[in-house]
Amino acid sequence: MTSTTNIGWTPLFPKAAAIVTDVGAPLSHAAIVARELGIPVVVGCGDATAKLVTGDRIVVDGGQGTVRILEKIRESEDQTES
Repeated sequence: MTSTTNIGWTPLFPKAAAIVTDVGAPLSHAAIVARELGIPVVVGCGDATAKLVTGDRIVVDGGQGTVRILEKIRESEDQTES
């Protein structure tokens, strides 16, 4: 999950189970590369990076263009100590 991707992200794509971006369209970098690699992708979510945090469990359906939250991490785990 990220706001957007560029060519520098390409080596990381094969390690991802799915790609979700805030910004993008069917011909954006994330969409094209993910499709080529067979990775589920949903682009142009708008606010995914604001709604999701590391550790949340989600299901990405690239065919339907949906991202479903299965499990949110607890609020106390979301906060980092200074």
